[in-house]
Amino acid sequence: MRIRPASRAELPLLQEIERAAGEPFRALGMAAVADDEPPSIETLDRFRRAGHAWVTADSGDRPVAYLLCEEVDGAAHVEQLSVHPSAARRGLGSGLLDHLAVCAAADGLSALTLTTFADVPWNAPYYARLGFRALADDELTEGLREIRRAEASCGLDQWPRVCMRRGLAGAAASPPRTVPVRTPRPRALPPRSLPPRTAGAAPPF
Repeated sequence: MRIRPASRAELPLLQEIERAAGEPFRALGMAAVADDEPPSIETLDRFRRAGHAWVTADSGDRPVAYLLCEEVDGAAHVEQLSVHPSAARRGLGSGLLDHLAVCAAADGLSALTLTTFADVPWNAPYYARLGFRALADDELTEGLREIRRAEASCGLDQWPRVCMRRGLAGAAASPPRTVPVRTPRPRALPPRSLPPRTAGAAPPF
């Protein structure tokens, strides 16, 4: 398995991963999440062209997991992390997060952030084991508040949601700098019917 940038030709495969990875939500009574369509090819390609889309590829160089991110208030925000169920429980999710952490620290960013479901076993509890902590309301940056408002407006708050943060070792010692693959949060990305599940669908252990 290796981590590399996604190619445009692979974007339909990312959609397939997303659909397959959503199925475990159905067993939790979260059919709306399971049925949510993945990001469009156009949306995925905007992340790819910005340098914000990575995949984990198998021995045949076929993606089996992917991560989308963007900069939000000086942190690398995980927009989506999904692992195909056939490749779950192999450390692919944590590997993608560690890869992002290295890139983000090198770019002078302070942390990784994400929003996720509080009570889904492979969401918030999983991220807590990987060093993320839940943020209190008074700790949320304006960018995270904007994301949470968008999620609430789409109905995701019918299930408890939480913002989480993982600090980056050595980030404070590295002065922020402008790097082409770390652009500000893209406002032109078209919204999905539901915001990204962020932090994985199928258990990514």
